[in-house]
Amino acid sequence: MTDAQETAEDSSLRTTGGGPPDDVESAPIPLLEPRDGIPPVVVDDASLAEVIAAFAAGSGPVAVDAERASGYRYGQRAYLVQLRREGAGTALIDPVACPDLSGFGAAISDAEWVLHAATQDLPCLREIGMIPSRLFDTELAGRLAGFPRVGLGAMVEGVLGFVLEKGHSAVDWSTRPLPEPWLRYAALDVELLVDLRDALEKELERQGKLEWARQEFDAIAQADPAPPRKDPWRRTSGMHKVRRRRQMAVVRELWESRDRIAQRRDISPGKVLGDAAIVEAALALPVNVHALSALNGFGHRMGRRQLEQWQAGVDRARALPDAELPQPGQPVTGPPPPRAWADKDPAAAARLSAARAAVSALAEELNMPQENLITPDTVRRVCWEPPTVPDTESVAAALAGYGARPWQVEQVTPVLVSALTPAKA
Repeated sequence: MTDAQETAEDSSLRTTGGGPPDDVESAPIPLLEPRDGIPPVVVDDASLAEVIAAFAAGSGPVAVDAERASGYRYGQRAYLVQLRREGAGTALIDPVACPDLSGFGAAISDAEWVLHAATQDLPCLREIGMIPSRLFDTELAGRLAGFPRVGLGAMVEGVLGFVLEKGHSAVDWSTRPLPEPWLRYAALDVELLVDLRDALEKELERQGKLEWARQEFDAIAQADPAPPRKDPWRRTSGMHKVRRRRQMAVVRELWESRDRIAQRRDISPGKVLGDAAIVEAALALPVNVHALSALNGFGHRMGRRQLEQWQAGVDRARALPDAELPQPGQPVTGPPPPRAWADKDPAAAARLSAARAAVSALAEELNMPQENLITPDTVRRVCWEPPTVPDTESVAAALAGYGARPWQVEQVTPVLVSALTPAKA
C-alpha cells in the first residue's frame, strides 16, 4: 500500500469495498465514492460568497478542474468548475450563472493549485478570472516520472489504487440542469487530486526530478496567453489534399463563413459544416447549387437556403482576382520541414539526425518522453542554425534563448554539443 493510499484511508474515503489485500492480486480495485457526497452547484452570489469564505479559510493546496463543452458549443469556455481543499470540502460552481470568479481566484491566489493537464484548463479558467500564481500539474508530473499512462483515471488507479467512474468526460456540459451522475463524476475529478499530487511529489523527489518539475510548473503558471492563431482555416482537416490557390480560397471562404455561423449560434463549427465537406467543395469547385448538393456533406439533409449560402462562399472564392488568392503555405519563421533538409543543407540534416538520436537515448535513460526533455522544435532550430563554435556555453545559451528551462539546458547541452561538433576525419 502506498503512502497516498494510507492517507486516503486515514481521510475516511468511502469506497465500494476495502482496499485489496497485498497478497490477493485478483481482488477488485475499489470504486471511488465522494467522501462528502455531491455538493449543490453554486449558482448565485450569496452561495458563491459562502464557498469563497470556506476556501479562503481552508488549508493546503487547492484541487481545480473545469468542464467544457467541446464538440457541442463554440469556443472553449468553462461550464462547470470543480474545486476541493482541506477544511473546505468540494465545491461545484456554475460559471454561466456566476461568470466572474475573480473573487474566488483572489481568495486562493496564495495557495498552490493542483490541476491535471493544466494547459487545457487554464485558458477557460483565465476567462472567468481564475489565474494561479503557483501550480502542480499531476499529468506533467506523471510524464516526468516516467508513467506510461498519464490520464487522470490511470494515474489515480496506478498510484492511489482507486477507480474513477468513466463515461461522462465527453458529454455536453452546457446542459442545464446538469444530471446528478455528471455532477458525481465531476466531483470525483478533484476528490483525490491533492492525494495524487503528494504521491507524485514523493516519486519525483525519489527520482531526483522534483526541481525539474517545479521549473516546468512555474513556466506554465507564468506563461502568457497564447496569441490568436494566424490563418486558422489552414488547419482544416484534409487540407493537405488542397494544392491550388483557388481551392485554398474556397476553404478560407467556407471556413470563415462556418465560423461566423457557429459563433452566432454558439455551437461547435463541426455541427454547422464538417471539415470533409469544406475540402470536398474546394476540390470540386462546384459551379452551382445542384453541383454542390451532389458532394459528400451537402446531401439531402441540407436545405436549399443552406446550400445557397455555401455556394455563395464558393462563388466568392471563384471570383477573387489572382492577387487576392491565399499563398500556398504560411510564412516560415523557423527551419524548413526536416524532410527538406537533406536537399537544402546536408550538413544540417546530419546534425539533426545525430541530435535526435542523442536526445532519444537521453530521454530513455531519464525515463521520460522526448518532448518533455526538450521540445523537437528547439532541437531543430539549434541544429539548423548552430552556434559558430558549438561549445557548452554557446549551446546552453542557444537552448535558453529558445525557452528551455535550466534543468533542460543542464541535461541536454552535453549531448547536443557532441551532435553539433563535426566528426574528425
